[in-house]
Amino acid sequence: MTLDDVADELYGLDPGEFVEARTAQVTAARENKDRALATEIGKLRKPTVVGWLVNLLARELPDEVGALLTLGDALRDAQRHLSGPDLRRLTTQRQQVVRALARKAGELAADRGRTVGEDALRDVGQTLHAALADADTAEQVRRGRVVTAASYSGFGPAGLTAVQGKSAKKPSKSEPEKPKKAKKSQERDLDAERAAAEAELADATSGADEIRGALDDANTELGQARSTLTEIDHRIEELRAELEHAEQERQFTRNAERASAEAVHRGERELEVAERRVEAARRALDDLG
Repeated sequence: MTLDDVADELYGLDPGEFVEARTAQVTAARENKDRALATEIGKLRKPTVVGWLVNLLARELPDEVGALLTLGDALRDAQRHLSGPDLRRLTTQRQQVVRALARKAGELAADRGRTVGEDALRDVGQTLHAALADADTAEQVRRGRVVTAASYSGFGPAGLTAVQGKSAKKPSKSEPEKPKKAKKSQERDLDAERAAAEAELADATSGADEIRGALDDANTELGQARSTLTEIDHRIEELRAELEHAEQERQFTRNAERASAEAVHRGERELEVAERRVEAARRALDDLG
């Protein structure tokens, strides 16, 4: 099994399963006496939720992701040739497709029992924008090896922290073997352990950063919720005042309706009396010939 094979498997897992699966792969490589591969596997970093979502898109919707990245090639070409109309048209397409894919990432996560917030989906969109701006970034997204969200600011080259799969490097035949094989073996084991420790530190740091970002998002949402609640309370007061005014108008209108109904009934009675008077006068006239 190559590093590419292992990376494909690991980065298709839920982030919560990554570390345990990586440890198992490192152990398996060591048991197969492939310490170089074990070292490289130990260096693979656990993806954040955003990285997992982007990788999920690449695996589940490769055609749609591929179409988006092809659009990125067209955008870069339009920018190089300063084609204003093409750039505006393609930019509109880019925004529409990225928004659609970000929504689908949330749906794919929901299908797997994971609920992700709007901030995570927004970061997915930013990562896809970064992939559109830079060919190397696009390749990492296409391969589904994204570790964390990319930062994107304007159309142009953008960086992305991602894992590049490499085949385990084999020692050159021209390199002389060290006479002390036991010492070399110990050094390799130490390198593997050090790489695993570094990867664990990177995972822990990434996890802390993710939690810190989630806390910041939660504080922002709390502030927004409180502001919205205040607006709702004000609106309720306004509606209560409007309701009180409407009830008063309703009472006035009801009184007017009653007065109008009495006037109608009175008019009907008076009309009936007047019609009888007309009939009596007509009969008297007829009697007189």
